[in-house]
Amino acid sequence: MEPSVKKEVNNDSAYYTIHWSKLKKADKYEIISNVPSVAGIFELYYEDKKKKLNLFFLSKAWYGGLRYTLRKRTDPEMENNPNRRKILNDFDCYYRYTLTESYKDMSDILFFFAKTYFPGNSRIKTSGRYQNIFVKEISDDKIVTI
Repeated sequence: MEPSVKKEVNNDSAYYTIHWSKLKKADKYEIISNVPSVAGIFELYYEDKKKKLNLFFLSKAWYGGLRYTLRKRTDPEMENNPNRRKILNDFDCYYRYTLTESYKDMSDILFFFAKTYFPGNSRIKTSGRYQNIFVKEISDDKIVTI
């Protein structure tokens, strides 16, 4: 299945279904060769010493697209945030993405993830279009996070 976002709206609720790309080890040449240069959402994971994947970054790629943004966010020499730079230097990192051209849909999805993964610790806002936002994720990968 192609990485994509589908949306259904019922009254004041949005139901998103996200089809993620396969999880891949971060490699600048692979990213340049295979990641599309379009808008979307991505997640970055690092593999800890126990071989578990840990989500450490979630964002949207709008200007520049996924290819540019993933290339920048997975290269310790290009990453400006010292905490993320340390993770990129110290651990194997992996990414996955999905494509969507709607900035408002990306905002709603990121709001849902931020509320789920980092409750009470997020500044991400919704698009304001829906009272309720639901997200279903579909992936061929089995990601174990702690």
